[in-house]
Amino acid sequence: MSANKNSTDTAWVDPDDAPELTEDFFERADEFVGERLVRRGRPKAQIVRERITIRLEPEVVQQFKASGPGWQTRMNAALVDWLKTHTPSEISV
Repeated sequence: MSANKNSTDTAWVDPDDAPELTEDFFERADEFVGERLVRRGRPKAQIVRERITIRLEPEVVQQFKASGPGWQTRMNAALVDWLKTHTPSEISV
């Protein structure tokens, strides 16, 4: 028997000795519709964004982060908006 396993003692026979089913138990329980397990959590996005590594000036990142949660989405929206009137080849580095 593994010391790390959390298991419920199943030696009881009398249904009155069964562990109490608490709200926490039902919150963590798997839910099925027929034979299909209902997935919990955030659904998959319709538009999957690409994960990249990018180097930006600290001031730019600080200003977007200072705008609160969702700053990466707002940064993406700013780039999308910029691309409506510009092309990346216009920028000289």
